[in-house]
Amino acid sequence: MSAKDAVVLAMPVSDLNAEMQNKAIVDALYKGLSNGEMETVARFIASDLEWWFHGPPKCQHMMRMLTGESSQTKFRFEPRNIEAIGDCVIMEGWEGAQVYWVHVWTLKDGVITQFREYFNTWLTVTDISPRGWKIRLENHTLWQSHPRDLFNRSLPGLVLGI
Repeated sequence: MSAKDAVVLAMPVSDLNAEMQNKAIVDALYKGLSNGEMETVARFIASDLEWWFHGPPKCQHMMRMLTGESSQTKFRFEPRNIEAIGDCVIMEGWEGAQVYWVHVWTLKDGVITQFREYFNTWLTVTDISPRGWKIRLENHTLWQSHPRDLFNRSLPGLVLGI
């Protein structure tokens, strides 16, 4: 059994349902953005959204879209991978060998309260909760970047503890 399977088995059914709901909300956010439905997007995001970015300043594409500073036509987010871990939903995408992004959305009661945007950065998400330490005695990695086209690139790496 893998560490990921151990986490799933240890989670109550209600937590799995919440993860599925969170994934659906974030997926609907991306669909709303791609269709230019900013009213729909605004319904999913808290008015006091906490935002954090890592990457070249000119690449803060998602935050510019969320604030209305730019449109979906300037940079198109096409998620290639979606993963829910507790209250967080991780979206990952890449376009060829030059563009790689990871978005980590934190939801509370169906509303996005925190957004972390990583551009051309390898990301590893680890469990720092006491519960996580009891379940997985050695491997605390919950998720890590896996872009298919970028393995030969040297990118900065960060660890995000949740």
